[in-house]
Amino acid sequence: MEGKKVGTIMQIVKFKTKLSEEELLKVAKEREPQFQAISGIVQKYYIKLGPGEYGGVYIWDSAESLQEFRQSELAASIPTAYQVIGAPSIEIVDILFKLRG
Repeated sequence: MEGKKVGTIMQIVKFKTKLSEEELLKVAKEREPQFQAISGIVQKYYIKLGPGEYGGVYIWDSAESLQEFRQSELAASIPTAYQVIGAPSIEIVDILFKLRG
C-alpha cells in the first residue's frame, strides 16, 4: 500500500503517576494534537496497567523517527506533564510483522 506508513519499531513506556485517571486523560487529550503532528509516528496507544500506573505504546516508522522524538521537547515534557513518580520503564523492540493489514 503506497503512502501508508509501516511500523518497524515499537516503544513501550510505563510509568507511575500522582495524577488520577481523570486528570491523566485530560492531560493526554490536551497533548494529543502534538503527538498527531509527529511525522514518524504510525500509532500511539494509551494504556492503563493498574492503579496509578499507565503508559504508552508507540509504533514508529523507523529508528531515526524514534530517536528524533526522544530528543524532542515533547518527549522531555512527558515526566512533568504526567507527574511521573520515579523513572519510567522504556523498552524498544523491532516489529517483525503484523497479523492484520
